[in-house]
Amino acid sequence: MVETFAGYAWHNVTDEELVKLFLESGNDRYFEKLYDRYALKVFQRCLSLTRDAGRAEDLTHDVFLKLVFKMNTFKKGAKFSTWLYTVTYNHCMDLMRSNKKRVITVRQDSADSVEHMDLDKVFGVEEVNINILRQALDQLQPDEKALLYMKYMDDRSIRYIAGTSQLTESAVKMRLMRSREKLRRVYMEIEYLGNFCK
Repeated sequence: MVETFAGYAWHNVTDEELVKLFLESGNDRYFEKLYDRYALKVFQRCLSLTRDAGRAEDLTHDVFLKLVFKMNTFKKGAKFSTWLYTVTYNHCMDLMRSNKKRVITVRQDSADSVEHMDLDKVFGVEEVNINILRQALDQLQPDEKALLYMKYMDDRSIRYIAGTSQLTESAVKMRLMRSREKLRRVYMEIEYLGNFCK
């Protein structure tokens, strides 16, 4: 039997309508529906940044707890999923900055692993040593990694990245260019040292 709301199946109720209903009524069931729809996606995003299932699970709970208190800041006409992913990204980045831990790492066991980065766009070539690339990525700052991941792994637009990271589009382009150049330079240094030491 399909669960219904006001005569409509729940899947016909939009995210934005659920937000409105939650704010107007304070009824937790509307928030629970949003949680059911997005908990796994938020967890996967946290996991792609931390490579630690336990930490990702904690972060997921933190994000949704934060959401309860931030829901009244959701702007009418905005897309809930974009807003939620922005909250998720910012929460993870804030945690990294406050703890001064480099928790953004490369996942080796998922579709978001470095093997799926668009290497042709990053390096201008297709043949790249994945092990050296991992080492090079580990030497980047968390913010630099996050930008590269969003652009070349998640295939996000400049506009999306700007909205998520609270930067202007021109600043995103500049930082992406610098991050790509730094990654190339570090990659070449590691590759050179490896060949030199053989």
